[in-house]
Amino acid sequence: MTIGFFRSLTKPKPAPVVEREHSVAGRTLPLKIVESHRARRLTLRIDSGGQGLRITVPPGLRRGEVEKFLDRHQDWLEQRLAKVPTRPQVRPGIKIPVRGVAHRIVHDPSKRGTVTISRDERGPLLIVHGERVHLPRRIADYLKREAKREIEKLVVKHTEVLGKRAKAIRFKDTSSRWGSCTSEGNLSFSWRIMMAPAPVINYLVAHEVAHLKEMNHGPKFWKLCEKLCPDTDRCKDWLKRNGGALQAIVFD
Repeated sequence: MTIGFFRSLTKPKPAPVVEREHSVAGRTLPLKIVESHRARRLTLRIDSGGQGLRITVPPGLRRGEVEKFLDRHQDWLEQRLAKVPTRPQVRPGIKIPVRGVAHRIVHDPSKRGTVTISRDERGPLLIVHGERVHLPRRIADYLKREAKREIEKLVVKHTEVLGKRAKAIRFKDTSSRWGSCTSEGNLSFSWRIMMAPAPVINYLVAHEVAHLKEMNHGPKFWKLCEKLCPDTDRCKDWLKRNGGALQAIVFD
């Protein structure tokens, strides 16, 4: 989500890049102000899950202009944050999706610390063994392992079609993006994508692999993305509508 205005024609004093907090809608959120030589206006972004704010500013913009910008868009922030899902804490009894299917978390301390998929009369289960205190981390580790296993196979599949090779594949827990591709051919993915339906996982991998050939979001890129993933439009829309809820889940 972005909004912005064009900078003044005057040349104000340079403003340093800072990290601080900003209070809005009864919440105190981390705010990161980043100066970019490519920026021609101020842009304001709410991180996925409503976990923080980020303002990108052109070089030489006075700090006072940033404060005025925030003041003018306080109502905008309040309205958007009101739509951000609550941040459920991973714990026994709640449900989280695995490949798009809701699984109820069950704690079973009788075995060593593993995670297994099962089912009872009420539906799919995510059974977490070991000590209760380690339950959130064990589920996160499980999703990371599943991400590595599945996404690496999908990268091979799509790069073979593309005729390009990925230099490296990494997995992170990022709040601002689901994946990335560097000019050197390094691919990164958020392991949280394993909570999305399988077609959406495939779309994300196709999206980043397509960047190995087209480092942009122009028409050629989207045509290539659709070649790798015919469901691109539908999956992109799903991630836009539901991604914030997946980012909001707390694993610590």
